[in-house]
Amino acid sequence: MTTGSVTVGELTAYLAQPEGGSDTVMLLLPMINGIDAQVREYADDVAASGATALVWDPWHGPSLDDTAKERLFELMGELDDEACLAEMAALLDYARRELGARRVGVMGWCLGGRFALLLGARDADLANVVAYHPSIWDPAPANHALDAIELAPSITAPVMVLHAGADTILSTESFRALQAALQSRETGATIVHAYPGAAHGFSARARHDDPVNKAAWEISWPQALAFATATSAR
Repeated sequence: MTTGSVTVGELTAYLAQPEGGSDTVMLLLPMINGIDAQVREYADDVAASGATALVWDPWHGPSLDDTAKERLFELMGELDDEACLAEMAALLDYARRELGARRVGVMGWCLGGRFALLLGARDADLANVVAYHPSIWDPAPANHALDAIELAPSITAPVMVLHAGADTILSTESFRALQAALQSRETGATIVHAYPGAAHGFSARARHDDPVNKAAWEISWPQALAFATATSAR
């Protein structure tokens, strides 16, 4: 595979492409880490599965590789929903026009999981939406202008949600509301995985000292990749 950074307008994104290229692109939306070593590994895994991975950079440079998590939390509080979705739309346009994508999907973790749902509601041409333990707060922070649960019924693509059973951000009530919203749709398959005892962010390597989190990741990741592959082949 080939990996590196690409410039899209004023944005810089990480790109991982399988050997020989691919007409399928997955837009990856990171958690608070930004494009750190772990997120690049996720992208490389996507490329190894046969799809090109294009990674949005929420922080425009900083990542957990070089920036304290406390600072990244501050930056998270400054994100604007519409500005972020506009950046993602630019990356989708790049995938379709410059990378020759026939099918484009989106996969996100934590804050990126919430944005994956919002983007799925915004772009009816997505092949799939994968949301790992989405950060849907109740009550919502002031900068969360869009309601991911309220908008979920308008997603037309197949959706996979990977829920942490011991999530301290997405409450049980909100998870049930999200599941009900997705299952109310007239189009688009809904696949929901629940991992009892797993913590919010169980995909993060830093949480894998807890065997419950580690097992949840090891079970979920191959299935998320398979879901992305299957839905992109339609």
